Amino acid sequence: MRILLVEDEKKVARFIQQGLEEEHHTVDVAHDGESGLTLAGAQHYDVIILDVMLPGKSGIDVTRELRARKRATPILMLTAKTATEDKVAGLDSGADDYLTKPFAFAELLARVRSLLRRGTQEKSTILTLADLELDTVTHKARRGIRIIDLTTKEYALLEFFLRNKERVLSRTIIAEHIWDYHFDTGTNLIDVYINHLRNKVDTGFDRKLIHTVRGVGYVLKEE
Repeated sequence: MRILLVEDEKKVARFIQQGLEEEHHTVDVAHDGESGLTLAGAQHYDVIILDVMLPGKSGIDVTRELRARKRATPILMLTAKTATEDKVAGLDSGADDYLTKPFAFAELLARVRSLLRRGTQEKSTILTLADLELDTVTHKARRGIRIIDLTTKEYALLEFFLRNKERVLSRTIIAEHIWDYHFDTGTNLIDVYINHLRNKVDTGFDRKLIHTVRGVGYVLKEE
């Protein structure tokens, strides 16, 4: 899914970003509160990971402003502070969860997965349509008895489709969720990746699941 990371310590930010991208998430990074607030207001994110101590606006101020704007995106706060009153202040500002530095990356991933499940209607870690199945924990995909080997971007596309099955997704929406905000929408890269994914998911099966909606985009559905 698409995640916004707001962390002013660039070394920490790179570490978290790399780890999340290895888990097939798309990650945008901001290093101060104002930039984070701007991105969070302009783009759709599935989870926001937000440091408390930021230049300009603090993570608590950013959270309050987002909630005041009726932005319900799940927020995980990171902080070096351990005092109970600091955690209470973060949660009272509208954050959904709180993680104290230093932390094990496995715990951060577990918290992110929990927030992703909380933020969607789909609570299971297994996403399905017809005989297509994707395990979001092991990242394994299959169609019937056939295992599907996916690249990182193909996995991200398939997960996004399965979480939005029956919904027509425009190229712009796909770009916003699978690539970062620097993506050049004038290229045909999305169509190339869709064709790769279609070959892996539909080739050899009478029932096709990935459909082109001419002039609009793509949809994952049963015919």
